[in-house]
Amino acid sequence: MAGASTVAAPLAAAQPACENKVSPPPAVDASEEVAPGEKPPPPMEVPESPIGGQRLGECGLVLPPNAPVPPDGITAKSWLLADMDSGAVLAALDPHGRQRPASVIKVLLAMVVAKELAPDATVAATPEDIAQECTCIGLRNGREYTVEQLLQALVMASGNDVAHALARRLGGVPSAIRKMNALAAELGALDTRAVTPSGLDAPGTSTSAYDVALIYREAMDYPDFVKAVMTQRIDFPAPNGGTVPIVNDNRLLTSYQGALGGKSGFTDDAQHTYVGAAERNGKRLVVVLLRGQQQPTRMTDQAARLLDYGFALGPAASGNPVGRLVEGAPQAKKKTTEPRPTPTSAGVGEVANSTPDGTQPSAMQTAFGNVGGPITAVAGLGLVLALLMYLRSRRAKAARAARQQPS
Repeated sequence: MAGASTVAAPLAAAQPACENKVSPPPAVDASEEVAPGEKPPPPMEVPESPIGGQRLGECGLVLPPNAPVPPDGITAKSWLLADMDSGAVLAALDPHGRQRPASVIKVLLAMVVAKELAPDATVAATPEDIAQECTCIGLRNGREYTVEQLLQALVMASGNDVAHALARRLGGVPSAIRKMNALAAELGALDTRAVTPSGLDAPGTSTSAYDVALIYREAMDYPDFVKAVMTQRIDFPAPNGGTVPIVNDNRLLTSYQGALGGKSGFTDDAQHTYVGAAERNGKRLVVVLLRGQQQPTRMTDQAARLLDYGFALGPAASGNPVGRLVEGAPQAKKKTTEPRPTPTSAGVGEVANSTPDGTQPSAMQTAFGNVGGPITAVAGLGLVLALLMYLRSRRAKAARAARQQPS
């Protein structure tokens, strides 16, 4: 296990102030400036209890009791390791700290595409797609591409032109972003707000290491996504005819044994981001790093170190996790109201104008009370059945009489 120490971490390390509990760090460029006269989106609401468990609200290292300290050289300001199958969070650093996703948000877009669009559906490229701030695949204006081709190019080589084209196919960019955010909320990724389909910085962009792990785990249930993220090379239509090779930019796919794909990203504000997964001895782990640096160690190599660390933790960590990747958003608590006492001034034979739970009575309850209503309904049903039987008997008698008439 490269770079890891065998020294056990203290049971209760002092926790730093949660600098990014509400919002990512301030932008370093003009990418998140709003237009004159407009206001930036307000910060996303912070859940009352950390999603996945109380310990995941900590901002420093979050480790199981007596776990070895994580490997050296991890530059990410937030990271997380989790078991993809059980959802057990094995170790983390500021897991709910809000950061920018950069291109790892394309995993969320890919999920929406896989849910809604058939692989053989087509998309014609437009000048607006081609004009996107690159990284770009190189689409040709007016040329049609299949959704499968675009999904592969999106995941493998992070084309921003491709992200824009797929967003249009989902009903337009605003519609695609709404669908991405709705899916994030459905999954329980409540630190995440997509503002662009590609992950380019814009006002209000937000995610967390916890959310990215949650999203990637869910994405691996979509065969179209798995095919794209595990593919090493495809031949993609070239702008001027023929094909051009697209090679998967996830270095771990070929350098880490058992790699299950991944996605990297970078913007000036987000810095380097990465999510990936691997399998060893039947155990599948997902690793997320946000706001990291490529020096002195590449982000993919940092991810490999954390994966080694996670696999070495053994079953004790899975049995005593620091938290869980949730199976969907927590249900909102129903609002409770103070019970209204039954008015004591109601006279004999009068019906009080409230029910025991404080709601207004129905018309049936007002007329007959809680017991009389059902009894009256049953009696009414009996009368209807009796009438039907009477009519049926009369028709039968008439039919017999008709058959007895001489022809």
